[in-house]
Amino acid sequence: MNRHRFCWSNSALVVGLLFTVSLILSGCAAKSGGQENNKGFFSWFKKAAQPKPLDNEVALTKEAMNYFQRGRYLLAEELFQKIRDRYPFSPYATVAELRLADCKFYLHRYEEAIPLYEEFEKLHPTNEAIPYVIFQESSCYYKLMEPPDRDQTFTKKLIDTCERLLKRYPDSPFSYEARKRIAKARTVLAEHELVVAKWYLRTHQIPQAINRLETILTKYPDTSVKREAARLLSRARSRLAKEEGGAEQGNRSWWERIL
Repeated sequence: MNRHRFCWSNSALVVGLLFTVSLILSGCAAKSGGQENNKGFFSWFKKAAQPKPLDNEVALTKEAMNYFQRGRYLLAEELFQKIRDRYPFSPYATVAELRLADCKFYLHRYEEAIPLYEEFEKLHPTNEAIPYVIFQESSCYYKLMEPPDRDQTFTKKLIDTCERLLKRYPDSPFSYEARKRIAKARTVLAEHELVVAKWYLRTHQIPQAINRLETILTKYPDTSVKREAARLLSRARSRLAKEEGGAEQGNRSWWERIL
């Protein structure tokens, strides 16, 4: 009796081992033969263990916003770009367009962010986020603004953008800061004119210096540069008058000068 029981248990063990080996061999055979075998135990287990991909705009947007709110702008940028490319007509694409520009801004890539904000404003002119978009455009120019002794292209664009914001949305939450930025930008432009005027004075180009100083008093009378510009203008005019008087005196003959 014990002998039969032993034989039966051994037989069960052998059958179990053979079944397991057959599963392994069938999986290997399918792999080596280039045939799919999705019903194999190991392939099924591997597939089930993998996380589900983000395969729709809702899931992608949720994940992108999660990265954005945590300040992980590079990862958020990648997902927002994917949403915009894959689902251009989805409402989520509008969110992605704006946040993609914001990612560029927070990554300090201001010259890349500007055209994205401009594009959003052009594509969605009635969107409620437009005041924010225009303000962000001005923020880019504000960050790019150069010192007074450098080129002032961005400073002028900052003023234009802020003035456009105030004209279209005078009561927006961004109006106060826009006015402050305009005032600061105008001061920088006045200081730029002063730098150029001083250079003309040093190089004895008095008429050109006077022209620059007069520009300050005419265009930027509300800036702190006005006082110094007025002082230099008075000196420049006196100097020019002396030079012109000396030249006129030199043009007269010696006998006319002694009469």
